[in-house]
Order: sequence, then C-alpha cells, then structure tokens
Amino acid sequence: MASVNFLYRSTKEKSNLILRLLYRYNSTDYVFGAKTKFEIEKIYWSKQHKKKSKDIDITNKQTEVNTELNKIENHVLKAFNSVSIETINKEWLQTQIDYYYNPPKQEQTLSTELLKYFVYYIACKKTKTTIGTQKKYNSTMRLLERYQKEKKVIIQIIDINEKFKNEFENYCIKNNYAQNTISKFFKTIKGVCNHSDYNGIETSHQLKGFKIEQHNVEKIYLTLEDLTKIENISKEKLTDSLDNAKDWLIISCHTGQRVSDFMRFTDEQIRIENGKHLIEFTQKKTGKNMTVPLHPKVLEILNKRNGKFPYSISDQKYNDFIKVVCELAEINQLTKGSKLIETEPESKIFRKKTGMYKKHDLVTSHIGRRSFATNFYGKIPTTYLIYVTGHSTETMFLNYIGKSNKDLALEITNYF
Repeated sequence: MASVNFLYRSTKEKSNLILRLLYRYNSTDYVFGAKTKFEIEKIYWSKQHKKKSKDIDITNKQTEVNTELNKIENHVLKAFNSVSIETINKEWLQTQIDYYYNPPKQEQTLSTELLKYFVYYIACKKTKTTIGTQKKYNSTMRLLERYQKEKKVIIQIIDINEKFKNEFENYCIKNNYAQNTISKFFKTIKGVCNHSDYNGIETSHQLKGFKIEQHNVEKIYLTLEDLTKIENISKEKLTDSLDNAKDWLIISCHTGQRVSDFMRFTDEQIRIENGKHLIEFTQKKTGKNMTVPLHPKVLEILNKRNGKFPYSISDQKYNDFIKVVCELAEINQLTKGSKLIETEPESKIFRKKTGMYKKHDLVTSHIGRRSFATNFYGKIPTTYLIYVTGHSTETMFLNYIGKSNKDLALEITNYF
C-alpha cells in the first residue's frame, strides 16, 4: 500500500511543493520525492494550511489547495497501482507528475497491437532514457518482429499471457538466447504492456502474475592481485592505445563509475579541499550530481600524464583494448562466465554462452565498477560504497557484488 504526502523544501518565500511517495516492498521501505508545479507561499503552508480558520479567504484557499493536491495524489497512486513495482524509482515518479500536467498527446486511438504500441512507447520514453535503454527497446522489437513472422500472427497486447510467455521462451531458447537475456526481453515487453494498461488498453489478467526465471550469473571482477599485474605490465609490451586503455581501467577500478561517466572525466572537474582531490560530475544514466574522492592510484596516473586524464575512446575500443591489456598481464585463470559466441561459422549471429574461459576474455567495460565495489567491501563502510556506486539499497549493492546470506553470516562471526 503506497501513500503520498507533500512537503515544502525551499528557503524561498514562495516555492513549488515536493511530492513524496512512500511504500513498502519485500520488507523494505522506499521513499521517492519529485517536484510538482504547484506553487504555494511558505507562510501559508507552515502557518495556515492545516489549521481551522474563521477567515473565509483562508478557508477557501485551503479547499482550493486540498482539491488540487488530492488530484495529484490520486493521479500518482493510480499510476503506482498500474505498473510493476520493480519499475518504480525517482525518475518514474517525476515522469508521472509531468504526465499530470502534460498528458501524452494522443492524436489518434492507440493501437492494441503490441508492435505498433511499442513504437508509441519508445516515442514516449525517448527523452527520458539512455542510449543503452533505447537499444534494448529496439532489440526487443526486432525479436518480436521475427517471432511474429515465424508464428504468422499479429500479437495483440491482450495476448501477453501465460501461453505467450511459454511459447516466447521456447522460441528464444531455440534461437540460442541465454536465460537471463530472455528474462530481460520479457521484462521489457511487460513494461510496454503496463504502459498500455495505464493508457486504458485492456491487458491480460495474467500479466502481473508471472515472470521468466533468471539464473545467477558469475560476478567477474579484477582482484587487487590482478590490478597489480596490470600496473606492472612492461612498457615495451604496450602501444600508446593499450597504455591509454590500461590507465582508464585502473581509474575505473578505483572510482567505481560507469564507462559513460569516467570516460568523460577531465582535469577541470577536479577540485582540492583540505589537501584532498575530489572530482565532481553528473552521472549520465541517473542525472545524479556526484562528488567522488580520487584514490592515490588515480592521482599517480594524473601525475604521469601531467595532470590530465587519458584521452577518451569509444566503448567498443575500450572493451577490445582492456581484454588485450589483461591478457598481457597474464590474467589467464579459468573462470566461469558468459561470452558472445558465434552460433555458426560466418553467421555473424552471436549469443552469450556460459562456460569456463580465461579471465581476460570475460573482461568488459563494466568490470571496473564491480571491482571497486568488491575490493573495497569490508574496508570502506558500505554506506560510503553505496554512495559512490549509486545503488538504491544495500540489498541491491550486496546482490551486485554477489554476497549471499551465508557470506554475510560468516563475516559477522569475525566480530564474535
């Protein structure tokens, strides 16, 4: 059960109210806030709004204010009850408030065909999603197009039910998709259907009650010993491009940021306070303003490069180069993980396949973020680590680094 309240959070004499959404899920309390366009005077909100008054002007204003706030509250709660709770976050809440003031324009009746509605859904989300998320939407659409063509059907939104789930999962397995990839496809499809439900299109009563099972994946990260090997690669083995990628890899393992963020670091973002070097930036994915301390290893690289960060390269080149860097560092231990394998020679169709591979083959741009979280867990208070990585809850953070209940129990025994 969710609830809503309104807060005045400004020092100004007149400001917009903040809406706060509160709910409990899986024994965890969540609170998200977003800004409304409802402007009110500070003195009224603090002194008059909730007090009985004989002044007819104040009474009329109370009625007017309560009427508008009730409309906003009902709009948000209706949206909350129409979507999967896992999709709710601060950005979702702000979007719903924006929809209250500016509902999506519907020049014509929305289609009940899944793929046609999918196009509308992508258009609605275009300005609110990252390039990576847009690619996920497009790959899901292409898969659905192939599925429709093979099945010789036109999928309606109301057809997304238990029968579709089973047939879609079997189709994906037949086409060598990994289980977790299938789960992500289906999660996207459910998101589209939930969006259509919010816009009044009929969906299956089974929609909210099922999901495709996910498998636990190996948490691949670079240990401190691995990082030492990388640092000690002889200069003769490194081209300029590989040395540049190596430095970025070390930076990522000591800042815990996504490639979309650290690859944009510049010396102009650095400031010094009390002799400590800090870097300030805005996360591309979340829009969150960050201030992160620079580890001595990062400062070593800056000193090596006359105070500058390595030069920026594309994500694809970075992924390719750091695999070579880790191979040169002889990070060769056999490790369980997944990598893209061509389904047939020269087919140019790649699918993730789980197996035992040399660790350097499993290295991707994301490994720095997970290495930071894993290597510093237990050395830096978890609250601080979560601040740097940006996870919403400690549960999400612990799952990210692969800590089970058994792991936590064993760690607790160190305090006995």
